[in-house]
Amino acid sequence: MKTLLLTGATGFVGSNMLVQEVRHGTRILAPVRNAEKLRLQLSAEGISGADVVALNADPSTWGNIRPTHALLSAGVLFARSREEYQSVNVDWTLSVLAALPADCKIVVLSSQAAGGPTPSGTHARTEEDADTPITHYGKSKLELENAIRRSHAERSVTILRPPMVLGARDTATLPLFKMAAGLVRPKPGLGKKEYSFIAVDDLLEAVNISWESSNSGPFYIASDHTITDFELIKAAALTTNGYGVTIPVPEVIIKCFSVIVDAFPKLRASAPSLTRDRARDIWVDRWVVDSARFRQITRWKSSRSLEYSLQSAHDFYMRAGMLKRKSKQRP
Repeated sequence: MKTLLLTGATGFVGSNMLVQEVRHGTRILAPVRNAEKLRLQLSAEGISGADVVALNADPSTWGNIRPTHALLSAGVLFARSREEYQSVNVDWTLSVLAALPADCKIVVLSSQAAGGPTPSGTHARTEEDADTPITHYGKSKLELENAIRRSHAERSVTILRPPMVLGARDTATLPLFKMAAGLVRPKPGLGKKEYSFIAVDDLLEAVNISWESSNSGPFYIASDHTITDFELIKAAALTTNGYGVTIPVPEVIIKCFSVIVDAFPKLRASAPSLTRDRARDIWVDRWVVDSARFRQITRWKSSRSLEYSLQSAHDFYMRAGMLKRKSKQRP
């Protein structure tokens, strides 16, 4: 019987993997800091708790667990200091990895941020490009990758670097939908910015393929189609039946706002992506990666569109009561 140790089970990617694997008859071991949150999540999904075992977040308390597979998807996206990123994204993840049996098949989710923006003068970042992370988050993910290569080179560990992930059970893009439904849709920067993305369903397929692969990576995995920030906002607006107008905002205004956000804890909590550190991602005009290497090795290929991904996220928000259905129709 397949037994999956899943970190980040109450997060976006992890919750999607949990639902998928339970439906396939997999036994789940889920290290969590809040067992009640996991219980409520399972109840909302109609999943029996008998298939999911909540573990203490401290790997030293696990005893002799024997998972056959592991997905390490937990991580801090927004923190107040470099030390917080280090504590969870590096130190804790390495302690989980060390507690797993030697024959466990492991996939670690890193991030496009570990590599950094697309190098100047190139169409897309590849695995051949030097890593140049620009935020504490990206640097912590790269440090984790390097530590795995140094200390666990003999193990079956595959590292994946997804870009922006979209789909059901995501909460990070809720502000995008709320903004897109308004009459005025502010967009950072006057010019267009280009991005890679991946549907969470395609990401889970890449994880399943990676469990059966002996290749360590890190690999970039993304949709073949790149998008602009204008296209992302427009697609979200169409999904929510929005009919406003997108207004580019000069970056100097966003930079000034990020200084204010950093100065007030309540603002940092409500707008974590606009701290001075995380806002560095916003100034970059191109976050595009090439998945050719992973596709060539595994034959994996993305198949879900931006519209599909946003519709899945929107439907989840509606079911969860996070968005209200608009009564007014588009003109």
